[in-house]
This record gives sequence, C-alpha cells and structure tokens, in this order.
Amino acid sequence: MKRRKFIGESSLVSLGFIGLKSYANSLEHVSSGAKADSALFAKGYGPLKKDPKGVLELPRGFSYKIISQRGDQMADGLTVPGLADGMGTFAGATKDQTIIIRNHEVSPRDAKNGAFGVDMSLLPKIAKDKFYDYGYGKNQCLGGTSTMIYNHSTQMVEKQWMSLAGTVRNCAGGITPWGSWITCEESTVMANNVVEQNHGYNFEVPATNDVKIHDPIPLKEMGRFNHEAVCVDPRTGIVYQTEDRPDGMIYRYVPNVKGELSAGGKLQILSILEREPFDTRNWTTTGEKRMKKGKKYQVKWLDIDNVEAPLDDLRARGKAMGGAVFARGEGIWFGKDEIYFACTNGGKEAQGQIFRYTPSLHEAQGAEEQDPGTIELFLEPNNSYILESCDNLTIAANGDLVICEDLKTPRILGVTPQGKTFVIAKNVGYQSEFAGAVFSPDGGTLFVNIQKPGLTIAITGPWAKAES
Repeated sequence: MKRRKFIGESSLVSLGFIGLKSYANSLEHVSSGAKADSALFAKGYGPLKKDPKGVLELPRGFSYKIISQRGDQMADGLTVPGLADGMGTFAGATKDQTIIIRNHEVSPRDAKNGAFGVDMSLLPKIAKDKFYDYGYGKNQCLGGTSTMIYNHSTQMVEKQWMSLAGTVRNCAGGITPWGSWITCEESTVMANNVVEQNHGYNFEVPATNDVKIHDPIPLKEMGRFNHEAVCVDPRTGIVYQTEDRPDGMIYRYVPNVKGELSAGGKLQILSILEREPFDTRNWTTTGEKRMKKGKKYQVKWLDIDNVEAPLDDLRARGKAMGGAVFARGEGIWFGKDEIYFACTNGGKEAQGQIFRYTPSLHEAQGAEEQDPGTIELFLEPNNSYILESCDNLTIAANGDLVICEDLKTPRILGVTPQGKTFVIAKNVGYQSEFAGAVFSPDGGTLFVNIQKPGLTIAITGPWAKAES
C-alpha cells in the first residue's frame, strides 16, 4: 500500500499529547495542582480559529467539509448509517480518488442509525444471506461497514454503499497491506432469543470501487472478545489487536499464511517478562510495581487456546497465564517499525495512556526468545488538559501522531517526533466524540467522524508544516 510505504519512510515517531492553542493560553486551563512545562508544548499549526459555522475549530490555513452524513442516499438504495467510527483509506482507481471504508457502531433494533430507514422499509435491498445475523427476521443486526469513493479534486463523495451487513457495534479496525479493512465487533453477545449468531469477531472487507455487499465471514481464529482495533505489520503479516475492557489484553494473531487471515493461525497474548502478570494500568500500584514511563520492558507472547471463548473469558484466562493487563485498549497503528496503541482510562488518574511496542527482529520466529520485542509506556500525563480518554489514533505523513479524544467536547491532538504536543482541532458543534481519524494515502487530507450526528468530515491544510 502506498500509505504504508509513505509512513515507513517517515521519521521515528515519539508520542505525548496535549490540546493547546498556545502555551500561554494553556496555563489558564491546566488542571488545579498540575504543573505546566513549556518543554512539553509545540507550536504545531498554531492557535485555533473560531468557526463561523460553529462546528469545528481549526488552525489558520486549514479548512473542513462535511462529505457524508447519516441519512444520505447511497448508490445501493440504502441510506448512510449512523454512529460512524473507525475508518481506513486506500488508493482509488484514479489519482484523484480515495476509497474510504467506514465502520458503523450500530446495535440490533437501532433503526434510527441503521441503513434501512426508521421503518426498515429498505431491508429487501440486501439479500438475507448477505447478513451475518438476520435476527430471526425480526431483530436484524444493523452494524457493518459502508464504503465511499471520495474525489479530492471536487471534494465530494462520488458514490457510497453498504459493504458489510448484519454485525454488531463495529467499532474500530485496521487496514491491511494487501488492500482490505479489518472491521471489529465491540460486542460479545451470544446467540439468544434476539440474535441468531455469536458475536465478538473480526471481518475482512476488501477495498474496491464496485458497489458490492461482501460475504460476512467471521475470522474466528483471531479470537472472540470485545474487539476495538487492529494493525498489521507489513513485514510479517502478523496482526496486533486491542481489547476494550478495563482488564483487557493485547493480542497477536500469527496467520498460517501471510495475507490470508481466513486460512487460520495462532492467537497469543502479550506478557511482560519482568513480572507476570504485569498490571500496566497504574491505578493503584506503587513503587516497583508501577509501570515506569520510558522504560523498555521485554515481552513474551503466550499461546492461548479455546479462542472462541463462549464464556468471554480470554482476558481472565490470559491473566492467569501471566498476560499483562491493560485499561481499555483502543486505537492501534503501525508506524516506522513500531506499534502505538492507546488505553482510554489507564494511569493513576484514569485519564489515558499511550504505549509503544517494538517487535522483535525475529517476531514469531524461533529466535524471538533470545531477542524479544519490547513495550514502553510512552505517555501517562494524569492531567485531563494534556490528555483525556484517548481513543482512535493514526500517524501523519510528517511523523506526527494524531489521536481522537472520546469526550463530550473532544479534541484531535497531535505530537511531534520530539514528544512535544499540540491541538489540531476541537469539536464545538456537537457533544460527541471524534472517531476514525485517518489520512488519505497521499497524506494530504484527514478524514474523521463526529459520531452521534453521523458526520464524516474531510480536513485539508498544510499538514507538513507543524512546528516543534
């Protein structure tokens, strides 16, 4: 993928976060008792400007456009679903086109946010066998993905359609180097008198220009748990997964065949050699038991069986085996030979943590034990103004990391490779989280959702000019 190559050539990414218009302004807002250190702050793209439309505040030189919203008519006769969440982008058929695959975190019976109309009158437009879970014909599962073709020259969506149907609460996911999107169910509901199928799986959706609903095939060997997001190491094809639970694990799926996730593989959990199990959350631990910021801990990956987990007990069994415990693993992204992931309510004040994992040069190979990968707590500010409820994340072409906050009045935050932090955008129009931030393959446009109103937004500007 062009984007993977582009990021792979970018400078080493380091993380840290704060939402600041400027250092001077920040001093008025830093939480009581917290110390503000100018060394933490970057100029970034400069202070935010008021939006006359009252939707999105951005720095000078940046602009936004709402390109899709809940209820818009789609090319397949359906309407754009609501609760848009994680997204992935891919090169389109022409240089002006970007393919965007978008998750919809919709539950059964939520017709307001489904693609079939409030009265479900559009349901016949998708064949029953194209739904993963038809809910006995009464409670169709309304989550899934939509795909759109965006034209950068016209700044308009050329067409959009439903590309996966019948799943539950598709939260985040991840792009693959072979041109597909892995969409994740953030649910572990079992078949009952409402739904026909077990849920808690990943599904693969190819990136294509064709208006097509894809077969809903659960990737069961990747594990059944409360999935959040995934990322793929393009060198090995190994998939790393986060779990949105207060006592979640970090998982690694080693496929039998690189690029063919449905061909089976091995599921493993991350363990920290220094102490098993290691509680990385730092909620109550003190002294040597706390995970220290900046220290690199060696990692061991442990095989886990019974991965479909009918009791939703992968994390409990994982901890008993010595797996490290994380506080609501959320967004995850592969950078320059490193993986970054967010834990929404980790840290002493439960306001969020950012981790960095560096895979072994022999990842999932025989020599891995002699040269293990390492994990590092990259950020734990314990200051709600610096960072609160970190969620989806991605990496800009200039090496800065970009993260969405999950708050009523959230921000999009950035951090330079030097670890200095700045604000990129603030949602002033809706009490709803940002979700799914992702750049176009050329790095020139940031796509992001405002979830509750069901808006997808394209942000353009001088992305390469952030100042440290």
